[in-house]
Amino acid sequence: MKILAGIDIGGTKCAVSIGKATNQTIEILTKKQFPTPESPHLALEMMLETLETLLVESNIASIDSIGISCGSPLDSKRGLILSPPNLPNWDHIDVITPFQKRFKVPVGLQNDANACALAEWKWGSGKGCHNMVFLTFGTGMGAGLILNGRLYSGTNDNAGEVGHVRLEDDGPIGYGKAGSFEGFCSGGGIAQLAQVKAKEHIANGESTLFCPSMDDIHSITTKKVGEAAQLGDKLAIEVFQTVAKKLGKGLAIIVDILNPERIVIGSIYGRQQSLLEPMTMQVLQQEALPQSLAVCKIVTAGLGEQVGDFASLSVALDKLESEEERS
Repeated sequence: MKILAGIDIGGTKCAVSIGKATNQTIEILTKKQFPTPESPHLALEMMLETLETLLVESNIASIDSIGISCGSPLDSKRGLILSPPNLPNWDHIDVITPFQKRFKVPVGLQNDANACALAEWKWGSGKGCHNMVFLTFGTGMGAGLILNGRLYSGTNDNAGEVGHVRLEDDGPIGYGKAGSFEGFCSGGGIAQLAQVKAKEHIANGESTLFCPSMDDIHSITTKKVGEAAQLGDKLAIEVFQTVAKKLGKGLAIIVDILNPERIVIGSIYGRQQSLLEPMTMQVLQQEALPQSLAVCKIVTAGLGEQVGDFASLSVALDKLESEEERS
């Protein structure tokens, strides 16, 4: 059993947690979160103090390792956060050293997709896999790669940026590119696609549950479209059919290139599986190499909506295991 600390740094909030982990199970013992201050130095000091407070309140004498999860770009080897879009003031901020100095334990840093991949691999739907891909499919579309039984982050932490892959010449914009995997398969991308289709629909004198009039165009969200689709709204179903087709194409690329045994998909896929899965699997079977697809299962995140809570703790466990291997 290991006692781990997790630090999740987000654009709107930061979370500090302490968990009790084995290779088979994870249990969060205590957790606190607070709004992310504009100043990274203030944020770091608040995280350090929060962790110390949690240890005292929980009567925990020591921890074995600390894991930090944050959005890309970052430098995991040097422990630097490099101005992620949701943290513009965090430019070359060293987040590892302050925790090492204060707590004298191994500290690891990974981007959020890698951290979620580790969590699903250790304790979720990827447990027991040797080759696994985790797809975020939330606000954005990123991948965390477990290859040959290890996290693969690439030469400079840019492995798994599948959202930047262009699936079509044109389409919703995601990751700064029209027609990208993230453009079609992300919360923001689905809302964009729904806006375009709703405008055409309303212009033709038709109505839709998720957008009754032109005045509602800019209030369209993926959640609203999903709720409308579940109620049988034809246009909402059409939006999700388009998304499902592009998801199938994207998955086929991953299957053909990486030959994984499991692809674990989080967030939106889990919430809208009944809408997405049939068409996604149909396109995937048409596009992917049969031999590769035969050994690959497509599943939802086993940790569900809690995968983010466990992500930073999995980074802590991975860092600890790496240190133990070296010694």
